[in-house]
Amino acid sequence: MSRRGNLSRRGFMNQSLAALAAAGLPSWYASQYFGAAEAAAEDKVIGAAEKLHVGVIGVGPSPRRSTALYGAAKKFKHVSFTGVCDVDGRHLDYAQAHYQKDGYQVKGHKDFRELCARDDVDAVIIAVPDHWHTLVALEALRRGKDVYCEKPLTLTVQEALVLSKAVKDSGRVLQTGSQQRSEMAGRFRLAAELVRSGRIGKVKTIECRVGTNPESGPIQAVTPPKELDWDMWVGPTAMVPYRYESEKKTNCHYEFRWFYEYSGGKMTDWGAHHLDIAQWCLGKDGSGPTGVERVAAKEPHHGTDGYNTHPTFKVRYTYPEGSEVFAMSGGGTKVDGLVDAKGEKRKNREGKEIDGIDGNENGLLIVGEEGTIFVSRGFIVANDAKILSAPIKDDPKLYPTRPTDHMGNFLDCVKTRQKPICDVTVGAGSVIVCHIGVIALMTGKALTWDPAAHRFTGANADDGNKLLSREMRSPWKLEA
Repeated sequence: MSRRGNLSRRGFMNQSLAALAAAGLPSWYASQYFGAAEAAAEDKVIGAAEKLHVGVIGVGPSPRRSTALYGAAKKFKHVSFTGVCDVDGRHLDYAQAHYQKDGYQVKGHKDFRELCARDDVDAVIIAVPDHWHTLVALEALRRGKDVYCEKPLTLTVQEALVLSKAVKDSGRVLQTGSQQRSEMAGRFRLAAELVRSGRIGKVKTIECRVGTNPESGPIQAVTPPKELDWDMWVGPTAMVPYRYESEKKTNCHYEFRWFYEYSGGKMTDWGAHHLDIAQWCLGKDGSGPTGVERVAAKEPHHGTDGYNTHPTFKVRYTYPEGSEVFAMSGGGTKVDGLVDAKGEKRKNREGKEIDGIDGNENGLLIVGEEGTIFVSRGFIVANDAKILSAPIKDDPKLYPTRPTDHMGNFLDCVKTRQKPICDVTVGAGSVIVCHIGVIALMTGKALTWDPAAHRFTGANADDGNKLLSREMRSPWKLEA
């Protein structure tokens, strides 16, 4: 393989395993991860004889997520890009020039329906704002396209149910962009396998630390840039003025996340990652908790003229087996004495040992009756090294294979027609957990949830159920 340079296969393997061990992975798991990564790399080189023509909907310069997704997909030799789409002409011009520089002759569109209607598009990558995810995905499925859609998969519970049915009825492949199940050196999968194999006993609590939401106060209304089709950007949500004071203070690109009209703040941003892993650890894919309540929250800005997601919050989910999951902006449990698989404490950039984690460390703190694990994108530690270092005897088989590349897993499934690791059951189930958490924040009520019927029941049910769906602005309709 060309990426080894002058290293022999044995030398390359030893170097890679050493790097994974240095990253805190136990040796037995590092070997599994390396083998899966090596196989995936070979597939990128060999590729498939038949080209897969891909269109990207929602493009632009960094920090747009589509830039990273484009880079992830173009590594595969059988992938060819034929179209790009964005309602902002500036982003569209950038993407066309960028893709063409890489040798792809892409046609640009401002309307996603035009791109989805093309015969030379087999699959689409969707990286639009959250309030557009479902409608764009539904159109792609209607047109017979396979779909890679960024998380959070939908804006509402109703959208999650409609999209799930549409994927099932169409027979198409859909991958949700919750890459923590595949990437990050496999740390999150390792945590889930350890938990599911009973390594820490029955789970008592999981803290999902997702970070705070920014505050803005009122943001001035201004005329939208001439290149931006503001009506199309607003789409199915209520028409409001375009607001902009800086790139970090607007109701449009990227910062839309801090408006409940378009997203759910950190509850659906990082929550779609960490609550997804909590669901995985508990074996609740396609299901969920039976109760949800707001424990604490700072009052948000009211109105649509500024960021209106709750700046700080703590939401408790209760599961029928007795486990509790918390989605929280910070203020979690401080835990000392945590070590990696070698029994060593993690170190900061200066090489100084860090004793455990504080309550604001981004990641998941998983506390069982027989042990504790903390996992983040950068490290995994436990209260006893043996929790990590001892190989799992019986593989809990969380997924038939061990993908190390999330986009690669999607592309593999496009060829095999198998379900990807974050198929619609996973993506919809996890985002529903996020949505009912947002509803608990909005209502301030303790709510009982039926994960099979996807409805609130009992006291306060009406307050919650009226927020499961949202009216769409004409002419947009939620239709499978």
